Amino acid sequence: MKNYYTTEKYLKRYLKTKLKRGDIFLKQLNYGFILDFEQFLRRSLNSKKQRSLGNNGVMKHLERFKKMVNLAVKLEWMKKNPFDRFQLRFNKFDRVYLTERELQLVEDIEFKQDRLQQVKDCFVFSCYTGLSYIDIKGLTSEKITRGIDNRNWIYTKREKTNELVRIPILPQAWEILERYKNGPMHNGLLPICSNQKVNVYLKEIASACGIYKNITFHVARHTFATTVMLSNGVPIETVSKLLGHTKLTTTQIYAKVVESKISEDIGNLLERFQAKEYKSAIEKKEKENGLRGGTIDPKSYHNLTAHGS
Repeated sequence: MKNYYTTEKYLKRYLKTKLKRGDIFLKQLNYGFILDFEQFLRRSLNSKKQRSLGNNGVMKHLERFKKMVNLAVKLEWMKKNPFDRFQLRFNKFDRVYLTERELQLVEDIEFKQDRLQQVKDCFVFSCYTGLSYIDIKGLTSEKITRGIDNRNWIYTKREKTNELVRIPILPQAWEILERYKNGPMHNGLLPICSNQKVNVYLKEIASACGIYKNITFHVARHTFATTVMLSNGVPIETVSKLLGHTKLTTTQIYAKVVESKISEDIGNLLERFQAKEYKSAIEKKEKENGLRGGTIDPKSYHNLTAHGS
């Protein structure tokens, strides 16, 4: 709702400054209005006289505006949809995530300040569960249960999509829960402050670890998908279920950036090629020597091939 109110604020500002009006009728919305509003958003300046929105920020405002217009068309308040010929153009970026080495650096560092230590622990917990900030904030003991394997699991619904997720609690995450089990009382199982403060403190933590990436709390979720899961051979279908994605295509975004997994898969492919060549060479030597039934000892393969065929 906060984001929709922000879009509304920009719309009202556009109407006032460009059209010199406080409001217009829905039937006055047309393709030209959308193009002009887009340019207005692109040229908007903040208090420091700097551009306040990038391309994707502009597209998100137009996306919200489009949803409202689509609703108006469905309710038959409008006969034509001015967005029919308008295409939202988002710039694609690789998802930021921590590598195995960087994650280890964050895990190993200890802080004397409670605020940094607590944020670090919550961040690491997210790296090993894939839970978002809002889902960790709402995590309670009632959502921890025993699974079919007699291990501890998290059963919860994602705040964003209302999708049910079942996540086995890895030892690294369980250790953090145990650490705060008998600590001071707070709303959830973990002592997590506001999202804004968390992201400010994470920049301090990243700097202390020598990690030069733009770290936000959501990076932990990306790290869970890539470094913890996909890089260790967990099938993408399983990762999709653990993340609570409704579409597999959403999870595939993470799979594109796991270079180490690609390297490992290619290494396995090359090993299979070598095994086939080895088997083919053995069969060829057996045929040449009039042998049947695999009587050549694999250990003597190099002796046979050393003399040529």
